[in-house]
Amino acid sequence: LTLPLALAGCGETPAPETETETSAESPQDAFWAALSSHCGKAYAGRMVSDEEVDADMRGAEMAMHVRECSEREIKVPFHVRAEGGEWDRSRTWVLTRTGEDGSAGLRLKHDHRHEDGSEDAVTMYGGDTASEGTARAQDFPVDAESVALFRREGLDVSVTNVWRVEVDPAGAAGARFAYQLSREGENARLFRVEFDLTSEIEPPPAPMV
Repeated sequence: LTLPLALAGCGETPAPETETETSAESPQDAFWAALSSHCGKAYAGRMVSDEEVDADMRGAEMAMHVRECSEREIKVPFHVRAEGGEWDRSRTWVLTRTGEDGSAGLRLKHDHRHEDGSEDAVTMYGGDTASEGTARAQDFPVDAESVALFRREGLDVSVTNVWRVEVDPAGAAGARFAYQLSREGENARLFRVEFDLTSEIEPPPAPMV
């Protein structure tokens, strides 16, 4: 996106566009490019939050795989295996560029499936960005469609959810990917997992889709 030139004063010649002005990209463009730089790659991670409600995931093996990428959509399956258990491949994070030309903002949805690939009753929930965020972090407040879904399924505590995705570009020193769910107030909640983007792992099998 190019930055708009300031209006020239009466009788003045507009200054030429600088290289910065003609090549600058929005924070969401930079974020999308950073995530896209990991297309096809998989990484190991772990839960870094410590709430008791997530005790069953504490110490679990985790993997993310930037599996499907296009100009408008990126799918990131999230695989979890608790100690001594089987891999749970039921979750996929779906990020989309919204608007007719993809420049209106970003959207995060959660695709949840059963073992046979059928949709879970609670699936495709999430939200859209409410601000331009930063090049490495985007927040997704819960949308109205998801609020209705949560209420219908008896998950009223989730109607103030805010999700966050953080990502550094491939090759960056100490590169990391993070997924976070948080909410404040009476039903305060924090769930956060982080992945080391400096060391690839073998891509896991396809998710349940």
